[in-house]
Amino acid sequence: MKSNNRQDIPRYYLIRIYLFSVMIYLMLILPVIMVLSLKVAPAIIEKRGGLLIRPGSDTIEILQKEINLDNAGKTLNIGRKRHGSYAQSDPITSDVHNNVSSGNSEQASPGKPMQAQKPSVFGLTFSLLFYLVIIFTPVFGLLINAPLKRFFNRKRKRKPVSERLLNYCKRLLLYTPYINSGILLLAMAVTHAVMFVKMLSADSFEDALSQNLFSQFFYVSLVASLLLVLFVFFWQKHRVQILYLEHVFSDEELYNRRKVFFNGKIQNRLLVSSAMTTLLPLTIVILYVILGLTPVKNLGPLSNEQAEIIVGPYKALIASARIDSAHQWDQMYYVNAIDNILMFTGIAMGILVALIYIVFFVRWTTASILRPVGELLANMRLTSGMQINNYSLVRSNDEIGELSEGYNYMTKRLVDYIDTISRMNEAYVRFVPRKFLQILGKDTFTDVRLGDQVQKEMTILFSDIRSFTELSEEMTPKENFDFINHYLGMMEPIIARHNGFIDKYIGDSIMALFGESVDDAVNAAIEMCNELRRFNEERKAIAKPAIDVGIGIHTGKLMLGVIGGKGRIDGTVISDAVNLASRIEGLTKIYGANIIVSEDSLFGLKDKAAYHVRFLDVAKVKGKRQTVHIFEVFHGDHEAVRVLKQESKEIFSEAVEYYMKNECDKAARLFGIVVENNPADKVARLYMERCIYYTAHGRQPEWQNSP
Repeated sequence: MKSNNRQDIPRYYLIRIYLFSVMIYLMLILPVIMVLSLKVAPAIIEKRGGLLIRPGSDTIEILQKEINLDNAGKTLNIGRKRHGSYAQSDPITSDVHNNVSSGNSEQASPGKPMQAQKPSVFGLTFSLLFYLVIIFTPVFGLLINAPLKRFFNRKRKRKPVSERLLNYCKRLLLYTPYINSGILLLAMAVTHAVMFVKMLSADSFEDALSQNLFSQFFYVSLVASLLLVLFVFFWQKHRVQILYLEHVFSDEELYNRRKVFFNGKIQNRLLVSSAMTTLLPLTIVILYVILGLTPVKNLGPLSNEQAEIIVGPYKALIASARIDSAHQWDQMYYVNAIDNILMFTGIAMGILVALIYIVFFVRWTTASILRPVGELLANMRLTSGMQINNYSLVRSNDEIGELSEGYNYMTKRLVDYIDTISRMNEAYVRFVPRKFLQILGKDTFTDVRLGDQVQKEMTILFSDIRSFTELSEEMTPKENFDFINHYLGMMEPIIARHNGFIDKYIGDSIMALFGESVDDAVNAAIEMCNELRRFNEERKAIAKPAIDVGIGIHTGKLMLGVIGGKGRIDGTVISDAVNLASRIEGLTKIYGANIIVSEDSLFGLKDKAAYHVRFLDVAKVKGKRQTVHIFEVFHGDHEAVRVLKQESKEIFSEAVEYYMKNECDKAARLFGIVVENNPADKVARLYMERCIYYTAHGRQPEWQNSP
């Protein structure tokens, strides 16, 4: 889930969306309400007793003039026919005249009570709008959206959200634009259905004027309601896609388009935005223009004076065109004074609402495009910086959503591919050690080429299990593999901890290289001996025989490189030093020592006094003409054996000097003392037996210690 910081979690609101939409609705129907108030207010006041008609008053004079004009047949009827009836244009006298002529003249009598009037259709309509749109819609909307509001409140307060609430919000959130706008649509549909039924019934109105006004209000309100419902839908949709999705759904659920409910293309979205910002508000404007037009034919026969009033400054133009026939006047329209108010205020409100829609829809469209694109670009920059595990949230099902989903798919494939390559590299490193590549000056295995080589002085360590052939004969092939893998698995980390790497395994043997210091190789050998003792204790616990190893160490120059052919290459080390290290390891079987080092390795130690070392012999190994001075490092022996070897070190060294001088009888006596004090000293026992044999049979002058 996304960050739970309070400032990052938006508020979930609904009432302000409804209220702002209702405000736009009122702005669109305001011109009709204004004209309605001008035309029917005086009659309403009169009917309710607000207008007291007294003898000699101005109202009586107006009525008298109206009646006289009607009787004389000289009244200028500037009305128009709507739905088969004629409407009078005078805002006051027409309504009052209708009331008087319809039998309501008794209201003019002072002190006489009013007759009961049937409910006004306008009052019924406004009551429905109030109760359904202002009361029912917000209350019902809040009830349905209460879980989402509770969810976001708890998230903002950093309180835990139950799994049940989360799952319900996931199912509800994507449908809230349809639900919230649908509630409003239902309220408007019921209201306009009632209005339509009333409009078709002539009995619902007291006169033609009221019916005409109500029909105007119905058509304007119908188009305004459509704008109102769509505005709520797109506002809620914007907030869901841009603000709410990432806090309800997990990132993984938003990595593809299946979890996003809204479909469409950018082109369709722009067309919808254009229609909402221009076409529908323009429909309101056109509707008000149409409502403001009156056919001249509805006025009946016109005198010249009446025609001049209608034509105004265009009298001369009409005269020159000789428009005087009734048929020609029937084709013309005019706008009376009251309808001017309706038309111009309607146009003004339509333009104002269009501007409001433009501001909101430009903002919504921009955010729905720029934010996903910005997130996508940010993730691409991270990917280009080798931070590949970045995914983009899919907020829509349009081309940007498709692009984000494609990026996520590409990223997943890239992550999987790099993971595969990494695992392959790890596997390659197990065949060709990373330190080997570093010595060759290569970063990756793919950089290695046939013939790559480098010369370097290094310390070579050879390790071998003694008498492994006899030991393996008692095991099955699987047990052999399990045993070797277990043993090598213990030794490999030790070598790695001491800055070395294993060049190759040769059966049960290990060849390791150390490029930093000889101390690393010696310390690794000592720790290998200590680990072997713990391994033997485990074997004894399961009634298995203990094993022993011999370790030979030599330091010298060698060549590291890549050998092979086009189909198979291998990293290897070629050097006489490698052969010598292998021969020294073989001497451990003869002398019974666990660790033997050459003089080159001994002299390469930084602190010789830190190790328990004693001179062994001057050996001539197979394949070497020159002799090699070899030394035993008994630092890795069992503690009791190591202490005794350290105590007898001076006697042992003196005995070896006698041995080198061919004074075998003196050497045998001293070696005997060492063996008597330390029966586990295999080297001293070997020398003692040799001296006894040479004393009895003579020493061969060209005898060589070879493995």
